[in-house]
Amino acid sequence: HRRFDYRPKTDPYCQARYTFCPTGSAIPRMKEEDVIEVYRLQAPVWEFKYGDLLGHLKIMHDAVGFKSSLTGKNYTMEWYELFQLGNCTFPHLRPGMDAPFWCNQGAACFYEGIDDAHWKENGTLVLVTTISGTMFNEMAKWVKYDNETGIYYETWTVQASPDKQAVVWFDSYECSKFILRTYQKLADLGAVFNKIQTNYTSIILFSGEPIYLGNETSIFGPLGNKTLAAAIRDFYYPFKPHRTVGEFFVDLLKIINRVVLNHQFYLFYNLEYWFLPMKSPYLKIIYEEVPLPKGSKTSSGL
Repeated sequence: HRRFDYRPKTDPYCQARYTFCPTGSAIPRMKEEDVIEVYRLQAPVWEFKYGDLLGHLKIMHDAVGFKSSLTGKNYTMEWYELFQLGNCTFPHLRPGMDAPFWCNQGAACFYEGIDDAHWKENGTLVLVTTISGTMFNEMAKWVKYDNETGIYYETWTVQASPDKQAVVWFDSYECSKFILRTYQKLADLGAVFNKIQTNYTSIILFSGEPIYLGNETSIFGPLGNKTLAAAIRDFYYPFKPHRTVGEFFVDLLKIINRVVLNHQFYLFYNLEYWFLPMKSPYLKIIYEEVPLPKGSKTSSGL
């Protein structure tokens, strides 16, 4: 997943149904001698609206919590879409614009407090390690860098087959990947993690070797490929928001026909378009273990 030099301003056209990070705050500087508990937080996606519904499908959202021993204050840190999941997964086809329009930025959110009920009721709130204030402050610097350079949300993992050793063509870039990066950074700083099982959600597309198509300018620009441009727009059209149940099922049949019967998928990744020659089982949601990183006991910082 590509790193960028800076985060671009968002277009006013991109609107969120739910405000991104409504109570967000700056990451505080901790005293070096502080002892901070680090918690693994996980709950079903959109749990605040649908309860455990998506939890049954193992579609989970991840975050990390901190508790300062000196102040007693709790904090939550997570990474998610600025304009909700649908906008990050599929573009808008705007009138008068040839190229699909993406509202696909993601970012970190830090705020005071841990909503115990939210994480405990249908998910997980468990202590994973303890760090010093010095380590927390170093992590905060890394979060700033990570947030300014890793700016686009990517829903899909794309791999060659369900086999564990299969080639991964494209890796996702979403909430769980941020948490895994954060844990790894803490391990690099000397954190020693407890021995507990940690599972994460991945939404996987299965494809033969992807074919590079080009970027927005080379496909949709004045000298672009009009046939390819039309094919990409036509592919994304059925994924638009639907006003009626009838519209949804008509478009669902179009999607199945394109992806399953004709083995076609167009992926937008790192601002470039790729064609995926889809193959069985086409799509799978997995919830599998990714072990906590191993820290160095000799440099815990405590």
